[in-house]
Amino acid sequence: MLLRGYGTAGPGGWLMLLLLACVAWASEITFELPDNAKQCFYEEIVQGTKCTLEFQVITGGHYDVDCRLEGPDGSVLYKEMKKQYDSFTFTASRNGTYKFCFSNEFSTFTHKTVYFDFQVGEDPPLFPGENKATALTQMESACVSIHEALKSVIDYQTHFRLREAQGCSRAEDLNTRVAYWSIGETVILLVVSIGQVFLLKSFFSDKRTTTTHVAS
Repeated sequence: MLLRGYGTAGPGGWLMLLLLACVAWASEITFELPDNAKQCFYEEIVQGTKCTLEFQVITGGHYDVDCRLEGPDGSVLYKEMKKQYDSFTFTASRNGTYKFCFSNEFSTFTHKTVYFDFQVGEDPPLFPGENKATALTQMESACVSIHEALKSVIDYQTHFRLREAQGCSRAEDLNTRVAYWSIGETVILLVVSIGQVFLLKSFFSDKRTTTTHVAS
C-alpha cells in the first residue's frame, strides 16, 4: 500500500515524512502530530474496493484529533472533530486518489501520538481454490481456521498494545501532576511556617515595647 503525506509541522515534519516513506508499504503507522499541525495521507483505490480506516490517539493532551476523509472529487466521506478513536468503513465509489488527514490545529502547545490502520480490499485467499465451489480438505480447512484465528490474535495484540501505551502515558502524566502538586504543597508549607515564626516574633516584640513604656 502506497501512502504519501504532507503536513504543517515545519522541518521536523519533513524528516518524519521521510521516515514514513521508508515504511509506506505498511498499513499501520504510528506518528507524531505536533501542535498546530496537520498530516495528510493519500491512497490510490479502485472502484468497488472495500476500505476501513481505524485510528486512535495514544498520547497527548485530551487524546483527541480531528479526522477527515475525502474522495477523488473532493467530497467528504468522513469528518469527526476531537475524536479519541474511531473506525470508518466505506466502499470506493470511483477510481482515484483518496485523502485522509489528521489535524491538531486546535491545540496550541500539546503534541499528539496517533496510530492509524488503513485497510484496502480483502485479504487474498489462503489457497487458490478457497473461493471456488469445490470443498476444502480437512487440512486446508484447519489451516484456514488457524489463519483467521491468528489474524484475530494480531488485532487483539495491537489493541492491547495501544491501550497499554495510552495507560502508561496517563500514568506518567498523573505522576508529573502529583510531583508538581507535592512541590507546591511543600513551598506553601514553608511559606506558612516562616510566616508563623515572624508573626509570633511580632507578638513578643509588641509585648516587650508595651512593658517598657509602663515601667518608664
